[in-house]
Amino acid sequence: MQSGLVFNVQRFSLQDGPGLRSTVFMKGCPLACTWCHNPESQAPQTEFIRMAHRCMACGICSEEERSEPLVQNRDEADVEACPTGALQAVGQEMRSSVLVESLLRDRIFFDESGGGVTFSGGEPLLQAPFVIEAMSLLRAEGVHTALDTCGYVDWQVLAEAAAQANLVLYDLKLMDEARHRLATGVSNTIILQNLKALAEIHPSIWIRIPIIPGINDDLANLEATADFLAPLQGIRQVDLLPYHPLGESKSARVGLTYNLHDIQTPTIEDLEAMAGLFRPKGLNTTVGGRP
Repeated sequence: MQSGLVFNVQRFSLQDGPGLRSTVFMKGCPLACTWCHNPESQAPQTEFIRMAHRCMACGICSEEERSEPLVQNRDEADVEACPTGALQAVGQEMRSSVLVESLLRDRIFFDESGGGVTFSGGEPLLQAPFVIEAMSLLRAEGVHTALDTCGYVDWQVLAEAAAQANLVLYDLKLMDEARHRLATGVSNTIILQNLKALAEIHPSIWIRIPIIPGINDDLANLEATADFLAPLQGIRQVDLLPYHPLGESKSARVGLTYNLHDIQTPTIEDLEAMAGLFRPKGLNTTVGGRP
């Protein structure tokens, strides 16, 4: 059985595919989006963080360690010893069979709601053997599987993983290559090539577009995105997802700098106007991930 590094399992999720879902968040991401709402996912290894509001300066950690959000040279034993839960591990190694056994406890909710399990991150395909094996085990049990990917992966890896996913949630940020590199740290060339190839072989793809004011909400980018998506087979839904500032406080916890201050979350009216650029092109477009 494969092992993988998981940093959270969120149960009863309504935002990561149809029905009630359990979303498995994997550690590690090749992108560094300026608005990242899961900054604790970016590093591919377990990190130990200190929750300052819980710390009572008990002496287990030195004064120097207490001055930084990330605590070095720690292990699970130190986490267990922390009396207030201030010291926490972000990332737990699990075997795929153990994870699947835990997820199957939610089967009744999947069955009654038409839900299932979604693998997200970070980028889950940085740990492709684990994710593929876990999805295969879940499908053998009749559980609906979804893969949430940024698409910045080797095509063969994506194709193999998509074959085990009933649904692919595919993230798109920006169409212009230079703007994409500036906002995420990487080119979008592979991402767009992979999406074109995936749309030819997979029957169920939902496109997820985070709407970040001042970064990708301009008319030129939205129109270019709609034009790119319109002719692709396999695209069943386009979700316009409003920016939210959750990443700001979470970035500080893992020692990352967050530069998007004072950005306002787009209103429903703003998002509906943007959806109006997609729907006339035959794209089933939702606001906030729900019809």
